Amino acid sequence: MRNAIKLTTTLLAAGGLALGLTACGSDSSSSTSAGSPAGSSDKALVVAASPTPHALILTYVKDHLAAKAGLKLEIKEVTDYVTPNTAVQDGSADANFFQHQPYLDDFNKQHGTDIVSVEPVHLEPLGVYSKKVKSLAELPSGATVAVPNDATNEGRALKLLADNNVITLKDGAGTTATVRDITGNPKNLKWKELEAAQLPRALADVDAAVINGNYALDSGLKPATDAIAVEKAEGNPYANILAVKKGKESDPRVKKLAELLHSPEVKKYIEDTFNGSVIPAF
Repeated sequence: MRNAIKLTTTLLAAGGLALGLTACGSDSSSSTSAGSPAGSSDKALVVAASPTPHALILTYVKDHLAAKAGLKLEIKEVTDYVTPNTAVQDGSADANFFQHQPYLDDFNKQHGTDIVSVEPVHLEPLGVYSKKVKSLAELPSGATVAVPNDATNEGRALKLLADNNVITLKDGAGTTATVRDITGNPKNLKWKELEAAQLPRALADVDAAVINGNYALDSGLKPATDAIAVEKAEGNPYANILAVKKGKESDPRVKKLAELLHSPEVKKYIEDTFNGSVIPAF
């Protein structure tokens, strides 16, 4: 599925983050240092992206559209939700493609970064999965439910459960809601807050888990068919975006990539490849 040259991603528990990325589909002609000056269209645009579906979409662009458009593209696969933004902030990558706007807003606030959205590209509906029950109504009293532990995705997960009448959230809880904002819990559910990437591996150990679309797909789950509840696309604010450090929006390579990501070819690729588990946001 992915031709990748594995490098090392290391998270340092104290003292910061050591950046190691996985090159996806890169070749000798696209090897370059990131942080090229704006307007240097002869340099490859380095984009940090989650493996599925983001790097797959970018690889389609690289293999089928980029050369004709005069764009050199280097894709770096990253499996966590911190490295892509720190890479863009410190210049290790020119852009990233993995997050939605509420997550980016919270990240900028928490870390003092100045990363901005270029364009929304697609929506990955958040889903509830279970190996033990076939519907939310079947969750037993005292069941354990795992949810993402990052600020915006936890709130998003709890909203999905609230929309399906599993819990009630206090008024105004918003996108940053946590389990402490639950005011009604008729099934007396217990909560396991985990890093989003760990949720698929934890599924067998809990009664249900709310899993981000990219991690569900990467673990072999199909949100459109395997989820026992899934987000609605209409009016959803969680479209995944192409993002850059503020000031790089005018980089002609970034503009070109944004244009290609909004092309009819990419729209068709998303629809044909992911069968409703990933939805174009344009």
